[in-house]
Amino acid sequence: MKNIVLIGMMGCGKSTVGRLLARRLGRELVDTDALIEEREGRSIPDIFAQEGEAHFRALELALCRELSGREGLVIACGGGLPTQDGAIAALKENGLVFWLDRDPGETYYGLDLSGRPLAQAGRDDFLARYAARSPIYHRWADFFIIRPESPQAAEARISTIYTEATQS
Repeated sequence: MKNIVLIGMMGCGKSTVGRLLARRLGRELVDTDALIEEREGRSIPDIFAQEGEAHFRALELALCRELSGREGLVIACGGGLPTQDGAIAALKENGLVFWLDRDPGETYYGLDLSGRPLAQAGRDDFLARYAARSPIYHRWADFFIIRPESPQAAEARISTIYTEATQS
């Protein structure tokens, strides 16, 4: 049973939609950021501050390689995970990748981004990061969930697409 892999910018709803999907489908949710924090015993901002982004990305890569050997998961990826070809390629081996493409301006103004290390340089930097990552998300996604009306709408759409894609 293929995994469902959710990608997109920080704050776009991957964790929320992932919880809804896991509940509906009776699957385990793996939130890569949350699992790294649990295993490391500290927050992502602390990891960034103490060891830097490169160390965090190495942890992500190792986790993705581990998860690629499992089936039946809903995986909510950290926003930067797809920028590492090795990490997202590992997840794509046994998963269908869905890009939650939420309006970046809405995301920036609609959420508390204070605990996100790569969202601290202001709106222009956030929008530039979105512009840089969009082609990467596009390249890796099997399916696009564009500007979903709500987490519930995104979950319903992904459930339908996944069912249709895996029954073929």
